[in-house]
Amino acid sequence: MKQLFLICCMLLAVTGTVQAGTKVEMKTSAGTIKLELNDEKAPVTVKNFLNYVDQKFYDNTIFHRVIGNFMIQGGGFDKNLKRKRTMAPIKNEATNGLKNDKGTIAMARTGVVDSATSQFFINLVNNDFLNHRGQSPQTYGYAVFGRVIEGMDVVEKIGQARTIAKSQLFRDFPEPQVIIESVRRVAD
Repeated sequence: MKQLFLICCMLLAVTGTVQAGTKVEMKTSAGTIKLELNDEKAPVTVKNFLNYVDQKFYDNTIFHRVIGNFMIQGGGFDKNLKRKRTMAPIKNEATNGLKNDKGTIAMARTGVVDSATSQFFINLVNNDFLNHRGQSPQTYGYAVFGRVIEGMDVVEKIGQARTIAKSQLFRDFPEPQVIIESVRRVAD
């Protein structure tokens, strides 16, 4: 009993919580990625992401930007490279203490701090320069809201894809195309 208590205390010290977050499964043409979302530290972002998941918004979208040793980005364009219509932008939660470390998922945004809608990226390496460092748009950071718990090999495989410049908008486009077939909530 004492050992179980110590293990729980160690988990709490390392993760800040022993409560598991909502899990989602992302099926892609390259394989399946399972994510655990941090409902506690990124409630606005997780709620936003799950709204898109529940609407099946991500079905048949693509990873449209892949930069090796950096990140893979998706969630905004369909297979025909048509931008999908999104909900209103959300508050940037980059001040939540979560870091853009390898295997974390974060919201993509424009140069405007509170501009994230549906697009997300998964970090291929620790990207400290994307963390919150100040109040300006350049230093505010990108809100991490979860992490890969299964399928990091799939993320890395996507990250190693050959890329081409299809247009000014799609300069790091994976070839062949990587399709997000579906994203669904899953039970523990």
